[in-house]
Formats: sequence, structure tokens, C-alpha cells
Amino acid sequence: MPAEKIVAAARMYATTKPAILPCGVSIDQLGLNGTRTEQCRIIMRAITGNLGVWGGELIMRPGQKVNGGKFVTEAELIMIDLLPLEVRRKQLGAEVSRMVSLIGWSLTSEHIERVYQVPAPVAIQTQAHVPMLWRSILSGKPYPIKALIAWGSNPLAWAGNIKLAYEAMKSPNLELNVVQELWMTPSAQLADYVLPGASWMERVMCSNLDDFGSLVVGGDRPIPPLGERRDVYEFFCGLALAVGQGDEYWPWKTLEEASEYRLKPTGISFREFAERMVLFPDELDLQPWLKTGFPTPSGKVELYSSILEKLNYDPLPHYKEPPESPISTPKIAEEYPLILNTGGTFMPMIHSEFMQTELGRVKHPHPLMDIHPDTAQKLGIGDGDWAYIETRRGRIKQMARYNDGILPNVVNCQASWWFPEMPANEPGLSGVWESNANVLTLDEPEACDELSGGWCDRALLCKVYRA
Repeated sequence: MPAEKIVAAARMYATTKPAILPCGVSIDQLGLNGTRTEQCRIIMRAITGNLGVWGGELIMRPGQKVNGGKFVTEAELIMIDLLPLEVRRKQLGAEVSRMVSLIGWSLTSEHIERVYQVPAPVAIQTQAHVPMLWRSILSGKPYPIKALIAWGSNPLAWAGNIKLAYEAMKSPNLELNVVQELWMTPSAQLADYVLPGASWMERVMCSNLDDFGSLVVGGDRPIPPLGERRDVYEFFCGLALAVGQGDEYWPWKTLEEASEYRLKPTGISFREFAERMVLFPDELDLQPWLKTGFPTPSGKVELYSSILEKLNYDPLPHYKEPPESPISTPKIAEEYPLILNTGGTFMPMIHSEFMQTELGRVKHPHPLMDIHPDTAQKLGIGDGDWAYIETRRGRIKQMARYNDGILPNVVNCQASWWFPEMPANEPGLSGVWESNANVLTLDEPEACDELSGGWCDRALLCKVYRA
């Protein structure tokens, strides 16, 4: 986007009261600039007075009382203290993206706990960096990865550079690959064992949205699980008990029992909660930091981040030219002159779900690529024609859709496509190579977001031609 348009948009936000700058997965997929863009957004909402006002942005706070008691957060159940420090140091990718690793967590958790009076969320910080995971499986470095368990996940549809993910899942180094799923996805077709997972219709839910707030949402299952389907809690509880973990770590045999425990301080049973489906905090304080400060070392909104400074990052946001662009890689741009955006959402699918012809494909039968009419016509591509989209990593095919609202040098293609009606198993894997944008994306560690580890799904270089 031209600099003058960026300045105009910032001025509009700063002078319109109240206002919101939405956040979402689009920014997370920017590669080098993802988290720095979020840092700018956080700074702007603070200095423009749009934080903690009606119509502006509110801070979700865990630990608030609900019906006079505090709902038990997931962080209180996760028992992070039982993970020895020497094991924590082995976290894959901790040096690639220190901010969201256990290294970063150790610097932020004390301030979260001081302000919110509950244990700091830790789920994100215990994950491996996905691009490093595939490389570790293949190379055995920094240590061998022998087993992979996936649940409700289809990495051959969503991972960056899925050719590498495929190589890792096929590698003899990976001795066990287990998938718990609703469908025989392309990823499940490569597994040693596929176990049936309970659908959203067959499991209970009771959550405070990943520990980030005190709004508790959920409800009962509409139907009991069919056949041998199990929800994720029962799956891991059964696995843990089978390998010798004691009942003291798994005192609840079902997710409903665990939910009952989490609700107990509120005095509301799970049955009562299931009828209400949502529990609101007893109080809504628009500006709670006036009493407690912010969960930062200084207690203030830190425009200059002391945490980032301690992690040896630049404390202030900045911009880096994408790893592929007409500026950073002009020679590549000669062959691949268009800027590629991937991941545009489309209803009624979500990610790689509902691709079956009798489900989402009734309303959305084909993968679509948005392209400016002028650009398409120069390339001999008509509205509704099938066209190839190619990067240095591969080529896919989608149907062209004219869009005069898109920049002439940009194309947007839909992500995560596969075709359940096509032959399963290798080599086709239900068409996962045909139209899936992640054949095209970039996941080299040096091209990832230095803070979050996010890889490049956007701002890539491509060429387009009629199929």
C-alpha cells in the first residue's frame, strides 16, 4: 500500500472517536512483519485514547469473579511446574521466536499473575515452532522426533510449504504417526493409526476462551458420541493413564467432570451452565488498570517494550521488507511479477473443513483466485477461467474471479483446498496438491516472524497464466 494511504488511514483512526483497529489471522500471516504490526496496533490504541472506552477496545481480563467465585482457568490445570527446566530448554524453535516460547513466558508470567491474580496462560508457549518441527523430523537435529499425534488438524492443508510437511510425515525417521479426526483428510491418509474424534455435536464445551477473559461460554452435547468416537480430553486422559500417569494427574474421567470442577467456585453446576450457555463477569470495569496497572514490568503501556529488550529484540516496532518482493528480490520479481496473497476466507468452509461435495461445496464448489480485470485480460484470462498460480515452490490451479477492488499487481487465492471426492491415498491424497495455496507459501526459519515464528502466507511473489 502506498505510504500516503497508510498515513491517511492512521489519521482517520486517530481522529475518529471511538474507533477500533481489528486484529486477526491476516496480520499473523505476514511473516517478518506480523507481530510488529500488532505492536503498532497496541501502541496506537493507547496513544489515541481508544483503549477502555465504549466503542473502542476493551481488555479481556482473566480472574474476574463470576457469580461470586472465580472460574478455574486452564493455566491452573496445566501443571507447568512439573516440566523440568532442562526439558523446557529443549523446546523446538525457542531461539527462532523467543517471545512466544517458554523463554518469553518466564519474563511475562510474573506480571500477568501480579495483575490478574491467576496463573499466566501457557498453552501457546509450550508449542514447537512448526517449520522447525518438520526440519527436525527430517534431520534428527537438534534431537530426533520419533512420533507425531494430531487431533482435529490437517497440516497438509494448513502448514506453510506443505511439500516439506509431506516429506516429514513420510520420513522413516517418524516411527509413529497417529491422527484423531472427523474425516479421512489428506493428513490422516498418511497416518499409521486414525482414531475417530467426537464432532462439535458430540462433546461438551466449557471455556473462558483460552484463559484470556472471564466470559465463560459453552454448553452440553446435543447427541451422545456415535460408535467409538471420543473427545480430545478422553483421548489424552486414556493415553496418559495407559502409559503410567497416575489418577492424581487425571482425577476427572470425562470433560463434563472436569468442567464441573472448573465451575465449582462459581456455585453453578454444569447442568445449570449448559442451560445458560454463557456466564458474564460480575463487574465490567472499562479501565481496570487505574487500580492494578498493566501486566508489564513498569505497570504501564510500554511503547518501548522492556520485555523485548530483555529478549534481545528491538523494543520498538519497525518494518522489514518481505523476503520476497520487487524491492528485496528484484531478480525473482522479473519472473514472478505479481504479489500473492493467500488465505482469503470463504463461506461456508472454515480452513480445510466442509470440503465435502454434500457440505460446503454445494454453495462454494470451486477454489477462487481474485484478480483485477485489467491484469487478467492482459494475461488472456477470462472471468471464470481456470488459471495456474506459480511461485518458486510450486504451482496450483484455481478459478479466476474478476475483482476491480484489488490492486492490479496483487492476486488473492483461497487456502487449504482439497477434494474429498478425488482418489484418496497416494499419490493424489484427495487432491491436496491441486489447488491448495500452501503449496506456494514460504516457511524458511529466516523468513519467519522473529517474535511469533509465523511464516509467510502473504506478500509473496508469483506469476499467473491461463490453465
